[in-house]
Amino acid sequence: MSLKKLIPIAAVAFSTLIAACTQNGQLNKSDNPQNEYLKDETEGIKTGGVQMIQINTPKGKFNVWTKRFGNNPKIKLLLLNGGPGATHEYFECMESFLPAQGIEFIYYDQLGTGNSDNPKDTTMWDLPRYVEEVEQVRQALKLDNSNFYLLGHSWGGILAAQYALKYQKNLKGLIISNMMMSAPDYGKYADSVLAKQFDPVVLTKIRALEAKKDFENPEYMGLLMPNYYAKHILRRPIDKWPEPVNRSFAKINKSLYVTMQGPSEFGISGKLANWDVKSQLKQLYVPTLSIGAQYDTMDPVHMKWIATQVQNGSYLYCANGSHMSMYDDQQTYMTGLIRFIKAIDAGEKKID
Repeated sequence: MSLKKLIPIAAVAFSTLIAACTQNGQLNKSDNPQNEYLKDETEGIKTGGVQMIQINTPKGKFNVWTKRFGNNPKIKLLLLNGGPGATHEYFECMESFLPAQGIEFIYYDQLGTGNSDNPKDTTMWDLPRYVEEVEQVRQALKLDNSNFYLLGHSWGGILAAQYALKYQKNLKGLIISNMMMSAPDYGKYADSVLAKQFDPVVLTKIRALEAKKDFENPEYMGLLMPNYYAKHILRRPIDKWPEPVNRSFAKINKSLYVTMQGPSEFGISGKLANWDVKSQLKQLYVPTLSIGAQYDTMDPVHMKWIATQVQNGSYLYCANGSHMSMYDDQQTYMTGLIRFIKAIDAGEKKID
């Protein structure tokens, strides 16, 4: 038989095979898993994964904003941003790493931040209330211990740890990113380690402004940005910070930040000043990853210690990173995060 006659026959056979695989769902599900990851199974009008969730609070009902990225019934990672009072936007770097690994993640602006309602009531800036908010968000998103991973960064790490101490039965994995488990210990580290790394002249000026509570003085941030932020928050020249970080920080809710954190960058002096759950960590049996960085505002030794205190702890060390190590030690951070999530999904309790 000639080649010209064979080509049409082969084409028909291939088309028949494609049609059969598509009909049986084999092509989409097996040959191209990304089709399943990108599938939007929501009903009604499609919103690109955005879901406004109504929460109940002591002051009434409010709406908080969430956005799902991807679709994986086995792995759903809810992101708790820091600040307090920043937005989900600095987590946008996750889009460059997690989708390729089939990891579904969910952006979430906490009440008072970003796209969520802002009641402008400082009595609502309260850790126990935020814990209950996270639980209501979990329920609305239908997350459970078969798929629910919670990542909290900075203030979000406080919130994630406190949530886990009450609701770990709902979790499959916990990630505490760049946050110590004691506000007083954080204050001591800031004074005894970080402050000593300043030029003495610069530190004297900063301390003088703080003593006068002159936090709104432009000189205060003018001194902190190159001497603190560019060295311990995100190790890049300020004018080269990633756009998602700048966008998120520009929207920070100062009322929430000052109420919870306090006006000073050295330690915590707001509502969280005495927060300390070190003695409770042994209660956590959910697989937990603690992420620390060499140049962080948080003590990396303390971050490693956390992994030894929980029952199933792992530690990820970012040797070149600071507080935003998902940016300034990005490959280490993302590789370790993905490895942990996949290990827990495979039935392991921790990673080496």
